[in-house]
Amino acid sequence: MTQNSQDLLIKKEKEKARQLRLSSWWKNKLNNAACYYCEKILASKEVTMDHVVPLSQGGKSVKSNLVVACKDCNNKKKNMTTIEWLKEQGK
Repeated sequence: MTQNSQDLLIKKEKEKARQLRLSSWWKNKLNNAACYYCEKILASKEVTMDHVVPLSQGGKSVKSNLVVACKDCNNKKKNMTTIEWLKEQGK
């Protein structure tokens, strides 16, 4: 796969994620939201949407791959899978 075609796929998946953020499914996730990684209770303005398997590693913007995360955990996780990130954290 060329870099250009991979960039187009990622762009398409990001658009899907933006659409899911507007859905009732995501809005329901925001009620009593807790970070998937650190379990901190979050106010809706603190919530980010994270891809468990990152787009850069072939992940998709589907409900089964999207979780609520705090900004701190999402920033630390970067482009790692959850398993890679947990190993890095020593868990």
